[in-house]
Amino acid sequence: MLTYYAFINVVTFVIWGIDKFKAEQRQWRIPERTLIALIIIGGAFGALAGMSLFRHKTRKTYFRVLGIVCSVIHAVLIFQFFVK
Repeated sequence: MLTYYAFINVVTFVIWGIDKFKAEQRQWRIPERTLIALIIIGGAFGALAGMSLFRHKTRKTYFRVLGIVCSVIHAVLIFQFFVK
């Protein structure tokens, strides 16, 4: 399970960077639905890191709120499963 969380967060972080690059190049973008799904399925920490490092999707409040809320939820899940 920890491997899953590590993998999904790295993938989410990389996709955040790719989307930012594509935005700067005015190319086809990754759909927001995909970015939201990545946050929900466990990539919230990677998304927040991508928002901070790449300064991407920071003006969209729902991305920030969703990232924070899902980070808390996933942190609780990780704590419940692995710290007990």
